[in-house]
Formats: sequence, C-alpha cells, structure tokens
Amino acid sequence: MARKVAQPKRPSWPRPRVVWITRAQPGADATAERVRKLGLEAIVAPLLEVRPIADAALDLEGICAVVFTSANAVAAFAARSDVRALRVFTVGDATAAAARTQRFASVLSAQGDVKALAAALASRRRELAGVILYPAAAEPSQDLAGALAAVGLGVRQTALYETVELAPGEALAARLPEIEGVLVHSAKAARALAGFLKENPAPHLAAFCLSPQVARPLARSPLAIRVAAPAPNETALFSLIAPA
Repeated sequence: MARKVAQPKRPSWPRPRVVWITRAQPGADATAERVRKLGLEAIVAPLLEVRPIADAALDLEGICAVVFTSANAVAAFAARSDVRALRVFTVGDATAAAARTQRFASVLSAQGDVKALAAALASRRRELAGVILYPAAAEPSQDLAGALAAVGLGVRQTALYETVELAPGEALAARLPEIEGVLVHSAKAARALAGFLKENPAPHLAAFCLSPQVARPLARSPLAIRVAAPAPNETALFSLIAPA
C-alpha cells in the first residue's frame, strides 16, 4: 500500500535524480525537456498513445464557442478544421497556449480543472448564444458535457481522438531499479502504470501525480510515495520535484 504524503509548502521527500515520463507524445518530449532543465535525467517511455478517430464527423453548425480540455483536443480539432474565429475556453494555461499556437483569435483559460472550466462558462452564459462544441477523447476522464448541461448550456460533445495504452519495453523494465520518480499526467496513465507495477514491482518508486483523481488508481500499488500536485497543472506538478 502506498504511503500517503501530506502536501507541505516544500517537498519533504528526496529529490529524484532519474524521472520517468509516462505521458503521451508530443507532450512527453516537452515534459522531458523541463525535467532536464532541472538537472535531472528524463526517461521518456509513454504509457499512452494518442490516435485520431478517422471517421469522426465535426459539425460546426450553430456553434458559438469551443472548449478544450487538453492540447491533444486542440490538435485534433485543428487537423480537421481551419475555423479559428470561434471563442475558445480551455481548462488551463498549457491548453490555452496550444490553442494560441493554432492561431485561435480569442482564448480564455480557466486556470484550473474541468469544474473551474464549467464555472467559467456558466458565468458567461449570456454571452454564449448557441451551442458549445466540446472536442473530446473517446473516453473523457471527466463529464464536462454533463457539467455544462447542468447549468443550462447547450453542448455538443464530439469524440475526435482516443488514447490507447502502450506497454513499456524491455529497456524501461531493465532501468526500473534506478528510476526514482515517475510523473503521471492522467488517470488512464495511472491505471496503466498500476498494471505494469503488478508485474514489475518498484517499491522504491515515487509517483508524482497531476491531481488526486490521477493518483487514485495507484492507491494499491506498492510505492515509496504517491503524491498529488497542489494544482492540476504541470507547473504545480514540477514543484514536487524542484529543489527547495
């Protein structure tokens, strides 16, 4: 059973020297670069892969705004449509940056999680005369569409991509004894990690998770620590491994 760790102002656990990046590409390489800038070794071995849904239909009729909960959703939309004039609302700053890179004209970040995003849209319901498009994964981790509908907003959820699990290779398994920390960005990656650790125990490993929801699938995995970032963004996640 993983030992729960309280959230101190500064990390009270040893700083990992070798960090495993589990998130899907292309985000994995960007995260690895941030890890290396801290003077740590980064091992990129994604547990997930993002794949477009080839026959997904994108209907923009009656759409007044678009909501994105990940950079993957931004990329999936941009690959299917050159429309950039719609207002965009994003779950956090990293997703907002991805939308701006795709040249969307108006982008607002909720700077939080799905709950914060739903609240931001609800506070602007008078400005949103139409349907909100939600480009999503085939299996969204949270019910944003339900949250928006609950506050009286029209929403059209459209699955544009899916994430599938990847099995770590033999090279990763061979290096597991020297890997001290693992960064986990999603609950689906956490479930894949939990499955991998059943066959490849690593009780010395420290799991640094993007949120309590992300950490939950690892509750029964034998780990040195399992800790969630104080806010659901990568800057907060990195505060867990950055030097005091």
